[in-house]
Amino acid sequence: MAPAVPLAVLALVALVAPGLGVAPPGCDYPAHRWCSSRDTAAACQVQSRCPSLPHPAAEPVQLSLYYESLCPACRQFLVLKLFPTWLLLPEEMLNITLVPYGNAQERNVSGKLDFKCQHGPEECLGNMMEACLMHEAQNFSTYFPLIFCLESGSSVTKNLEACLQIYAPELDSGYVTACVQGDTGMALMHHNAQVTDALQPPHQYVPWITVNGKHTDELQAQAEASLLGLVCHLYQ
Repeated sequence: MAPAVPLAVLALVALVAPGLGVAPPGCDYPAHRWCSSRDTAAACQVQSRCPSLPHPAAEPVQLSLYYESLCPACRQFLVLKLFPTWLLLPEEMLNITLVPYGNAQERNVSGKLDFKCQHGPEECLGNMMEACLMHEAQNFSTYFPLIFCLESGSSVTKNLEACLQIYAPELDSGYVTACVQGDTGMALMHHNAQVTDALQPPHQYVPWITVNGKHTDELQAQAEASLLGLVCHLYQ
């Protein structure tokens, strides 16, 4: 008479192994190892029966905002939509790129770069200040609150010191000023001009929003209506 097989063993085999322990083609592992790794579970076709397997991290939603520092609609989107959404979501869900340039025009005047902005010279200054803040701070979680502070205040170009004191007291305003007044600021704006001019389809207005590298009227409308809902829908 054959020895009795414990019920617990039968239950385990039935749980992890389709066909009561019969390995499917391509599975060269014993049944007790089928849930040992994601690759093994895939080879043995038992992923759905291995609840303890770690799930791979999803790629963050990539959102790029092409904007102007003094554009009312740009400021509204950044302050009321983008910044609150960034605060609410885990860092791994949303990756934001800010490109201050918008409808500006780059010109070469006697061998030197010059920029003409839709809302005048002050906007060109604001664009460059924010580009220099990104350059000097490097870390997004440091410079985004600073840009939020500038854009939500009474003056984008005159509140730098106050915003630094609140959000990044470790950052020296002298470095930002030197960037704005020197070649670095010009190089940063030239880069933003090239990136903006390379958009496909070409931007027609600001704010211009791309999601995962794409722009459509539908994505733009969804981002402006409910950015949090859009990101949560797209995050896989």
